[in-house]
Amino acid sequence: MVKVFKDEEISTEVLKEKTIAIIGYGSQGRAQALNLRDSGFDIILGLREGGPSWQRAESEGFNVFTIDEASSRGDIVHILIPDPVQPYVYRKFIEPNLKEGAALGFSHAFNIHYKQIIPPPNCDVFLIAPKAPGITVRETYVRGSGVPGLVAVYQDSSGYAWDIALAMGKGIGLSRCGLIETTFKEEVETDLFGEQVVLCGGVTELIKAGFETLVEAGYQPEIAYYECLNELKLIVDLIWSKGIMGMWQNVSDTAKYGGLTRGPIVIDESVRARMKKILRDIQSGVFAREWILEYQSKMPVLNSLMEAAEKHPIEDVGKRLRKLAGMEE
Repeated sequence: MVKVFKDEEISTEVLKEKTIAIIGYGSQGRAQALNLRDSGFDIILGLREGGPSWQRAESEGFNVFTIDEASSRGDIVHILIPDPVQPYVYRKFIEPNLKEGAALGFSHAFNIHYKQIIPPPNCDVFLIAPKAPGITVRETYVRGSGVPGLVAVYQDSSGYAWDIALAMGKGIGLSRCGLIETTFKEEVETDLFGEQVVLCGGVTELIKAGFETLVEAGYQPEIAYYECLNELKLIVDLIWSKGIMGMWQNVSDTAKYGGLTRGPIVIDESVRARMKKILRDIQSGVFAREWILEYQSKMPVLNSLMEAAEKHPIEDVGKRLRKLAGMEE
């Protein structure tokens, strides 16, 4: 049975008189820092000196330090910079300056799970992962609500790591909606799988394949765009708000019958077999090693694929139609 923590179950006493050093002020860094400060905690920021985020953070009332200085001041060091740069920044600036017994926080388990960061044995290591972009984390908090989040502990040196993790989640506003207990392994492996197979990789390839099939059969690209891409938002919104069954209950009987009979032909057992192969690569570390080498090589494959994606005909059609609808200038 999944464990879900709510606001009323969580005490934040463990964070009193502690300094929380947030490393990074991007989408998640800014949102989590603002929410934690508004929840009454002592927040400092560790940023690259002279970077664009430094001035913005100062203008928004934070005490800003270099990453090494913030790491030496923080009782909790919460690392919210991009995954690929975390190992270098950690080894060079954070690890040599950690207080004895400090806690390390993350919002994605990649570098801990795949051993790119090896924390010292005398520190707590926890995960607090909002299941929404930073802008949504902040906007919902300000409205008095929140977004769901995941919480996990990798290393409990002090005996209070769970108390710290839960208090952080409450301060960010996640337990207003619900904090779901997980593990570092489960968080990163399911996150990577979802991105690759469904959310980013699978859905975009499905859209393009549908678009290309219609255009190659002689249909107008604009009509193909509306049918295979534009209307997807309407369906996703229904699924998001009402679940898959709720979506089926809100579309026509023709759509129900066609979708339920033809969907399994498109996503058949051969597709599921390839999904399992992708999952095995994630579980074994094959994908992680591939991505780390790609980043270290200055991302030649990613850059090439992005260039090709930008040149796909669906992009030109989409720009025209979004402009026509007043969605783009």
